[in-house]
Amino acid sequence: MGLEAHRAAAPSAVDVFVVTCSDTRDEASDTTGAQIRDALEAAGHRVVGSCIWREDAQPLKRGLKDLLDAGGFDALIVNGGTGIAPRDRAYDVLSRLYEREIPGFGEFFRALSYGEIRSAAMLSRASAGIVRGKLVFSIPGSPGAARLALEKLILPELGHLVGELRRDAPPERAS
Repeated sequence: MGLEAHRAAAPSAVDVFVVTCSDTRDEASDTTGAQIRDALEAAGHRVVGSCIWREDAQPLKRGLKDLLDAGGFDALIVNGGTGIAPRDRAYDVLSRLYEREIPGFGEFFRALSYGEIRSAAMLSRASAGIVRGKLVFSIPGSPGAARLALEKLILPELGHLVGELRRDAPPERAS
């Protein structure tokens, strides 16, 4: 099956949960989280929830594990915490949770970022991976970086990626 056939067989809408990692944003000032939710919905996807968590490593790890255990979504987009400042912990937490990393996402994101911000692109630790059968993206919290990740990488492939995760997957067992 070729790429176009895979895309044609992929779901056109997926359920997405959005997490903002920030020590300074609240619901009223989380413009990046709102931008992500709006872009997903405009593309026909369903935002099934969102939240804002502080960048404390242990509570962030517990929150992400609980969220991924609860499920109810196909993909998780985490924004913020991808830089190299001491408080930027999203990458550190997520990289340990990934069962399988999708290295091309971070590589392409930094390559595309280079076109906009030149060598400062190397500071981003944007990443993606699979956790408990869920697609997880970790993107910067800046509105410009989130727009770039969404428009150029996430939205064009979201249904395709989720379709690939579902393909040949063993049936879920009843608990």
